[in-house]
Amino acid sequence: MNYKDKLLKYAVYYLSKFSSSKKNLEYILKKKIRRLTEEKKIRYELYREINHIIYKLEKLKLLNDAVFTESKINTLFKQAKSKNFIKQYLIRKGVDNELADIQISDFYKKNINLEKENAIKFAKKKNLLNNNENYEKKLSKMARAGFSYEIAKEILK
Repeated sequence: MNYKDKLLKYAVYYLSKFSSSKKNLEYILKKKIRRLTEEKKIRYELYREINHIIYKLEKLKLLNDAVFTESKINTLFKQAKSKNFIKQYLIRKGVDNELADIQISDFYKKNINLEKENAIKFAKKKNLLNNNENYEKKLSKMARAGFSYEIAKEILK
């Protein structure tokens, strides 16, 4: 089995275990190439092969950024993450900024008070509603989690 086949097989294996964006899969495959071989000529050929592999996987509908984005938004929402946190996470994973904005706005259009509900869940989860901690510390925890000042202030009162 040559290196190109190994790379494609690894990409399919990876996608069977984890959902991924195109950019993230590209990063994973580059790491795999570095582990596979030391020869620069072979590495160069394999790096050029990555785009063909991604194209094949998209054609087979194993790789789709829109589906990945939608599933991550649902997962992170259920974990009581803020809208800002979700967007930054998607960008870190290589999702296009416009696609992330569109998907997030569509998700939050369906339910208007989702951000507030998640802030309440987060505050309960971190025990911010009933402890005697300093108000500014509570606000800063909410801000670091990505919630707006207005929502954090409203929930912590």
